[in-house]
Amino acid sequence: MMEKVVIIIAEDDEGHFELVKRNLWRSCVDCEFMHFRNGQEVLDFFNGKGPQSTTVQDSRYILILDIKMPKVDGREVLQTMKADPQMKKIPVIMLTTTDDPEEVQRCHEIGCSFYIVKPSDYTTFMEAVASLGAFLSIGGIRVPCFERKPTTV
Repeated sequence: MMEKVVIIIAEDDEGHFELVKRNLWRSCVDCEFMHFRNGQEVLDFFNGKGPQSTTVQDSRYILILDIKMPKVDGREVLQTMKADPQMKKIPVIMLTTTDDPEEVQRCHEIGCSFYIVKPSDYTTFMEAVASLGAFLSIGGIRVPCFERKPTTV
């Protein structure tokens, strides 16, 4: 039995989340989606804490991560995940408006799999997400197994 792939989208802008999810579906990405509004929710999920910590079992994960988020920003989430022996296996795709070349390089050095700048133009943004969806749907990214930490109460 194949494990399902869950795409986690960490994005504080509800509209951006819906656009990304919808356009990944249109690109034939057949996955379950989870939405987290800040970096702390992402870290809590992977550490077995919080309200969504037990909703997805026996899954592989891909994280699409914005940099500018409340509580814990995306760069800190990326750094924390890549320092953890289990979480470092999870592919992380940065999808953010931050186009500073130093930031892009810093995220790659920390361990992001891909870095995509969100264009400010709606049509170009949709094209970028559609390209990401095509890439994911043809298996362009290897999704390793991640064993989530036990849920704590």
